Amino acid sequence: MHDAPILIDVSRLIWRQWTRRLPTGIDRVCLAYLQRFHESALAVVQFRQVRRILDRKSSKRLFDLLLNGSAHFRSKLVAALGGSALRAEPSYAGQIYLNLGHTGLNSPHLEPWLVRHELRPVFLIHDLIPITHPQYCREGEAVRHEQRIATALRSASGLILNSAATKRDLTEFAGNHGLRMPASLVAWLGIDTAPAKPSSNKHGQDRPYFVMIGTIEARKNHLLMLQVWADLVAKLGEKAPKLIVIGQRGWEAQEAIAILDDPGPLDGHVREMARCDDETMGNLLAGAQAMLMPSFVEGFGLPVVEALQQGVPVIASDLPVFREIAADIPAYLDPSDREAWARVITDYIGDGPDRQRQLKAAATYSAPGWSRHFSLVEEFLEKL
Repeated sequence: MHDAPILIDVSRLIWRQWTRRLPTGIDRVCLAYLQRFHESALAVVQFRQVRRILDRKSSKRLFDLLLNGSAHFRSKLVAALGGSALRAEPSYAGQIYLNLGHTGLNSPHLEPWLVRHELRPVFLIHDLIPITHPQYCREGEAVRHEQRIATALRSASGLILNSAATKRDLTEFAGNHGLRMPASLVAWLGIDTAPAKPSSNKHGQDRPYFVMIGTIEARKNHLLMLQVWADLVAKLGEKAPKLIVIGQRGWEAQEAIAILDDPGPLDGHVREMARCDDETMGNLLAGAQAMLMPSFVEGFGLPVVEALQQGVPVIASDLPVFREIAADIPAYLDPSDREAWARVITDYIGDGPDRQRQLKAAATYSAPGWSRHFSLVEEFLEKL
């Protein structure tokens, strides 16, 4: 990369830590970029109508705070920013502006700011789910996301896309709205998890268990899994496996959340872990019979990659993006077929033939890494 600083928008990371939210998949991507570029980049902060580029000293303080976390984040944030938001900004005309989390793309103030500072915006597009599947999102999110994607297409010097599936959705959106498709790069997201063999340690669990990883929201299809578990408990009683649900509560999942709050017959068979650190999650994943991914739609699917990298079988919805990143290794099912999910999960309680097939295939799986991702990204940015 050339010596001129990249400008990285860290507004999403500030907001997430300010509100004490655990990192989502998008947050992990933002942190990976910050880890990669923090030594030479400058920070961009958005707040309502204000957008500021911080100087190098203030940027370093802020980057260190975001990367290392703090129990006193709010007070340290104020100290880190100091008076930098009030100082006049030098010119950064022609510099790359990286927006990695869709932050502020639906604001009418972002495009004029980019033009005024003559920046070269590069956006990482994670998905078009609110547009393609609005039924799984909060009210009004489809309109907001259309604004975000239209802004990105109109103003971008380049786009980074996490999958070919996302690029197909974006290309179709651009065509339908008469918008140009900027220069783009498909670069799979990386993971930090080191390869591991399946664990025989059940990490305190008294019987075989399965895990789900992800925010509890409608498109993740937690309700189906809870219904499947009700079927398994009715059939197998105390011999039924456990389901461990790892993730924060989100939106449009009232029925699933109601069951988690009042599990009834599922009491003792389903465990919700809303705040789970990476080490605990990794240990639980390593000991699972399989990782379950019954999503209706995904932009990528980091848990699928993480499970296979750990040598853990995956039972997943038959989505194009999963086949893109995991080929034919997982057991693929219709996300609405309750009986099929119950049948396959029952087969995976033991070490049946298909689970043995997956264990063998996962042992040779090569997960996408951040090194390859950033090699592609840096070459792409250089060309811009």
